[in-house]
Amino acid sequence: MAAAELNVGESVRTPVHLWIVGVLALLWNLIGVFDYLASKLEFESYMSQFPPEILEWINAMPAWATASWAFGVWGAFVGTIGLLLRKKWAVWAYVASIGGLLISNIYSFFLSNAAEAMGESYPYMNALIWVIAIFLLVYACAMSKKGVLS
Repeated sequence: MAAAELNVGESVRTPVHLWIVGVLALLWNLIGVFDYLASKLEFESYMSQFPPEILEWINAMPAWATASWAFGVWGAFVGTIGLLLRKKWAVWAYVASIGGLLISNIYSFFLSNAAEAMGESYPYMNALIWVIAIFLLVYACAMSKKGVLS
């Protein structure tokens, strides 16, 4: 029976790829969560690996930029939890994450010296983050449309 033909009360079977994408996304987002927490809580073992330019940039970040970073990181993490729980609100969490990423990027690329402080690889890492964030949003939307997320 096709998803469009389901009767009320019937559920759509969870595809295996949801678990694969969800677990990989969880591992990816845990890196972001750790980076955010270690930076904001100033874990000495983590912060000591960065050159002074990066530490100065992090410490000079205004509250609104820190908040946008938090929305990006935590929105993605919560979205992934929602995806694994098969909840439609995962889509909105991913939207919040992309909003946070966008505002964070405006600060990083136009209002601060992030590119100088972070080095030449920063734009490439940032591009990877965008690709994954957009993929997860599109994937969650597709799973919601197919009735996998409820």
